[in-house]
Amino acid sequence: MKRVFLLIGVAAALLAQRAMTVDQLTQFIKSQIKMKGDDRTTADFIRTKIKLTQKLEDRTIEELQGMGAGPRTVAALRKLEEESAGLAAAPPPPPRAPTTPTRPAPDLKEQGEAIAAMREYALNYTAKLPNYLCVQTTRRHYDPKDSRYRAGGDVIQEQLSFFDKKETYKVQMINGQAVHNISHEQIGGVRSSGEFGTMLHNIFDPNHEAQFDWDHWGTLRGKLMYVFSYRIEKDHGYSMYDDESKKQYTSAYTGLVYADVLTKEIQRITLKTVEIPSDFPVRDVALTLDYKPTDIAGQIFTLPFHYELDSVHNRGNSKNEAEYKLYQMYGASSAITFEDSGPTPEDQLKEEPVKPETPPKKKP
Repeated sequence: MKRVFLLIGVAAALLAQRAMTVDQLTQFIKSQIKMKGDDRTTADFIRTKIKLTQKLEDRTIEELQGMGAGPRTVAALRKLEEESAGLAAAPPPPPRAPTTPTRPAPDLKEQGEAIAAMREYALNYTAKLPNYLCVQTTRRHYDPKDSRYRAGGDVIQEQLSFFDKKETYKVQMINGQAVHNISHEQIGGVRSSGEFGTMLHNIFDPNHEAQFDWDHWGTLRGKLMYVFSYRIEKDHGYSMYDDESKKQYTSAYTGLVYADVLTKEIQRITLKTVEIPSDFPVRDVALTLDYKPTDIAGQIFTLPFHYELDSVHNRGNSKNEAEYKLYQMYGASSAITFEDSGPTPEDQLKEEPVKPETPPKKKP
């Protein structure tokens, strides 16, 4: 059975305590509610990682509680309310812009046809890919809760080979220094695999009985997207292994799938683990994987170009961001040059609002 794996080593864990406005805090909580984030994990993050720059009002907490914030999250917010009591109040929100007509959701027939086309695309995805090479550059950041573990980060550059429908990683550079005879599994810290075809296959495999529901219209990189939510139960879920405790767990997960309205090709997958038992070291994992059309030897294939992986561990938090670049056919004579060209531009990852559908003009 194919599964996507997350491995967490002893170096695991993210960023120092971050300053937030009340609006930023509110948006974070709303996002956790929408994604059905774990109440305990959300509360731990609020208590240990957030420092407000503005006074948190009681009415804001009540509004978030009414939207579905859990009891531990509310208790953590009450603590922030006490700590921020001496700060200046947040400015009033700007006047609300006039509402524009929204694009209506597709009818059930169109939704069913879209999901069927997405399923066919996903299940045949790897079969249509060539054998190729690319460079995967992963930027990892750590924020340990335990002083025994080192804070900081690193940059890992690997040659990723896709040959006979299988991914193979070869570590080439760490923090700009060439390395030899170090495998993907030996680099320690948080690492992940299976992002190419395995995630797509797991979500759309009929035997996994994913439940799809309409979520919203989206716009990615200038193209209109169908966006469906889904859920995979733990029997076919996301596998995690902790190096230090030698524990493994397979979690149910939820997420969103974005597909181009015209081609039905999948352009983004999000994944979020749910219902992890309290005695497992990994508390929460969230992943976003983006695809885009890519030229390989004059042919266009839709391939991964960016992923972001956030994990919450009882030893700390971690954040991995990776870019896939310099694709070429497997066996090509040209050598791959390992150069860090920097992170993916934000405009390539940001979801834009969707314009309302324009009704057809009436004939005179």
